[in-house]
Amino acid sequence: MCTNGVDRIPSPFHPSKRRQRSKKCKVQVIGLTCRRSGYEEWEEKHMELKNMKLYLENQSIVEENEKLRKKASLLHQENLALMSELQKKFPHLDRFSNTLLLLHKH
Repeated sequence: MCTNGVDRIPSPFHPSKRRQRSKKCKVQVIGLTCRRSGYEEWEEKHMELKNMKLYLENQSIVEENEKLRKKASLLHQENLALMSELQKKFPHLDRFSNTLLLLHKH
């Protein structure tokens, strides 16, 4: 009855037809589980768009912040120059008195 022993014992080098079908099913199952739904793709695109908008908004805020820092620095330098002029005009007054004098004028 047993004419060929190779046909009956599955070999790793010559898999049986049953084993091949099993592998094909596994590949199909894996392929199905890896697919994303249309909603998931839409959600990912939506999140990317939202992220890009927030990034651009952040860049705009950083640029505005830098402009305000430069403006504050210029105002500080102007303030120091004015205080220096005031001290030259009124050398007998100290810095605190100069500040009070400025506040009194306004």
